Amino acid sequence: MTEPPDEGPGPTEWATGAPEVGVGPWEGSWPDAPHYDPELLEHGDRRNVVDRYRYWRREAIVADLDTRRHPFHVAIENLRHDANIGTIVRTANAFLAAAVHVVGRRRWNRRGAMVTDRYQHVVHHPDVADLVAAARAEGLVVVAVDNGPGAAPLETTPLPRACVLLFGQEGSGLSAEAVAGADLVVSIAQFGSTRSINAGVAAGIAMHAWIRAHAT
Repeated sequence: MTEPPDEGPGPTEWATGAPEVGVGPWEGSWPDAPHYDPELLEHGDRRNVVDRYRYWRREAIVADLDTRRHPFHVAIENLRHDANIGTIVRTANAFLAAAVHVVGRRRWNRRGAMVTDRYQHVVHHPDVADLVAAARAEGLVVVAVDNGPGAAPLETTPLPRACVLLFGQEGSGLSAEAVAGADLVVSIAQFGSTRSINAGVAAGIAMHAWIRAHAT
C-alpha cells in the first residue's frame, strides 16, 4: 500500500492565503545532533508535529515518544474498512497511547489519521481472540466500550491503568466475540435521541477519561 503524502497542506493550499504551519529552512549553522534531518534543515519543516520535534528525523521522534508512552492501548474492530480508524489513530497519537490495534481487516482508511500513523504504533490482529490473547500475555485488562445492556457507566467506573480500550464497528457496534472477550464493558452516557455516537468520538471520550485518571 502506498504511503499517504507527508504531513501538512501542499503548495496549492498555501496559494489560497491560508497561514503556513511549521518553520522554514534553518537559519545559521546547522546543528550536528543525529536526530536532526538534513533535508528538513535545508527546506523547512511543515509537518503536523509539535515544536519540540521541528527538524527531527521521523525515526528519532518515534524513539523519543517510545520513552514516554502511556500504558493504555486502543483497539477497534475493522469489519467494513471503517473510516473512523484514522481518527482514532490520530487521537491515540495525541494522547500518547502505547499502540492502536486493528482487529479484522488489515487495510484501513488512513485519511483521517493525518499521517500520525507514522508516529503511532499500529498492530493488526486477524480476530478478537488474537487480540485478547495478546492482551492477556501483556497483563492488559480488556475494556469494551459499548452502550449495550449491563454496561457500567464510564463516568463512574475507574479505568484500569494497563488496559486495552476496545471499540466496535461504526453502526453495528461491538461484535458478540468482543463483548465475550472483554473483562469489563463500559458505556458513555447519552441524553438525546440517537442510539449511538460516532466510534471516533466515543474513542476520544474514553481515551480522555483514561488521561484524566492516570496521566501525569
